Amino acid sequence: MTLTTLIDGRRDVRELTDGTYVIGRGETCRVRIDQPEVSERHAILTVRDGRAIIEDLHSFNGTLVNGEPIDRAFVLDGGKVVQIGSSLLRVSDGPADEAPSAAVAAPVEGDAAEPPAEEDGGSEAEDPMRELRRSVQTQIQCELLKRMDLKKLTVQGVDREGLEETAREKIHAIVAEVVANGRLPDGIDPERLEEDVFNEAMRLGPLEDLLADDSVSEIMVNGPDKVYVERGGRLQLSDCQFADDASVMAVIERIVAPLGRRIDESQPYVDARLADGSRVNAIIAPLALSGPTVTIRKFSRRAFSAADLTRVGTWNDDIASFMRLCVSLRKNIVVAGGTGSGKTTLLNVLSGFIPRTERIVTVEDAAELRLQQPHVVRLEARPPNIEGKGAVTIRDLVRNCLRMRPDRIIVGECRGGEALDMLQAMNTGHDGSLTTVHANSPRDVVSRLETMVLMSGMELPSRAIREQIASAIDIIIHESRLSDGSRRVMAVTEVTGLEGDQIVMQDIFVFRQSGVGPDGRIAGELCATGSVPTWIDQVRSRGAEINMGMFGG
Repeated sequence: MTLTTLIDGRRDVRELTDGTYVIGRGETCRVRIDQPEVSERHAILTVRDGRAIIEDLHSFNGTLVNGEPIDRAFVLDGGKVVQIGSSLLRVSDGPADEAPSAAVAAPVEGDAAEPPAEEDGGSEAEDPMRELRRSVQTQIQCELLKRMDLKKLTVQGVDREGLEETAREKIHAIVAEVVANGRLPDGIDPERLEEDVFNEAMRLGPLEDLLADDSVSEIMVNGPDKVYVERGGRLQLSDCQFADDASVMAVIERIVAPLGRRIDESQPYVDARLADGSRVNAIIAPLALSGPTVTIRKFSRRAFSAADLTRVGTWNDDIASFMRLCVSLRKNIVVAGGTGSGKTTLLNVLSGFIPRTERIVTVEDAAELRLQQPHVVRLEARPPNIEGKGAVTIRDLVRNCLRMRPDRIIVGECRGGEALDMLQAMNTGHDGSLTTVHANSPRDVVSRLETMVLMSGMELPSRAIREQIASAIDIIIHESRLSDGSRRVMAVTEVTGLEGDQIVMQDIFVFRQSGVGPDGRIAGELCATGSVPTWIDQVRSRGAEINMGMFGG
């Protein structure tokens, strides 16, 4: 089969062998279209048994076949023309034909199809060149280890940048020798081979491409041959693969070693972070039965703003204005939600409302908050060493930060006994503090906090704990990830006090779902309930302006 492309007026023809071809703007794409309207990984073309199938990878501008957008796998037969951005592509059975034309007929009903099931042999049958590439890459890596005297370089005090520069030079020289001797198999790009060897030897191997892809929000490695990614809130299998379990283990070691953490049979799971703040969890045998498993929650390279959350539909302008008011009035705020609901992102946005003149102390298990203020002290918990000693918990750090003269305390997540210390801090002059809690509703936050206080080991009666909670917490903002992958603020709730043994709360804003669109997107909006915060007089007494219309009055 042949692929004919018309990109920026230039016609190109190439032979297609069975396998997968990622199409996009990224440098690692096998069919590269360097145009601004094309996503990093725009679409994927699968060729197998004389049939070609195109599938859009949730790109920003979509993929067209015969002028019509596609939302599932589509068989390219009968000379159909694919349009990506302003470029045209056509797959044909025989020799190269003329450049594809945009003037084509609409697709015929029933042309869509799911990709064929995998044959015996799995992913290797999908790309017959993969085993050959792996073999060549492994041989070059072995030669690299022979030529790089890591012990000598370390003794000489060569830093990481120096090691990487030396590795690049050695790899380039080795590949150049292989090419000069005519030993590089046809179909293997020398430049791409150099990059793959470098990533495997010095960085995070096949994951580097996914980490550089801004459309990927989460990476899940379920063993060496199954790497899933999250794009637009939806999971999909990527074409990224590791050579074997040892390659995955090498990447895990490369992540945790600089942080002073370890992973082995005695400690087979670990939480860590990358240099950019991305959160990493790894778990290995004997606990992980399918091979070393890695989950990376990527951190956005650009800090989200309140306007960004409004643009993507997480909240609206009224809630943004209300939360800015709450932070400026030094209200204690808890951000609640389930796993992956966007609590940390929302906490980052709320922290951006804190005046730049205040001293902020952050306490986290794995440092991932990115505050923009100049006066920020960041504290990170420490796990026990190999002897099981030396651990510093979140609770220890919360207690310590009270002696650091903080204007605001931000705890990345309350998940245990530190909840008691956090509540006490909020009740003893550290107003305006922020934290997150795993909970399914604002009411559930209260129950969760009560349970976590009991985990501190203090034998306190339930009423005393609820008094602490009612006195400390002012606002609960609850966020959820919906079935369509979107993250929405579901409720903004005020804690008004304690009546008898029950904590009294009132919703200020709630999300009301109105239906589901034809594309599966959740339709709805955040609405004011008509309730007005009990502390609204504080705003007026300070002479601040407030639009009472936001409360539905």
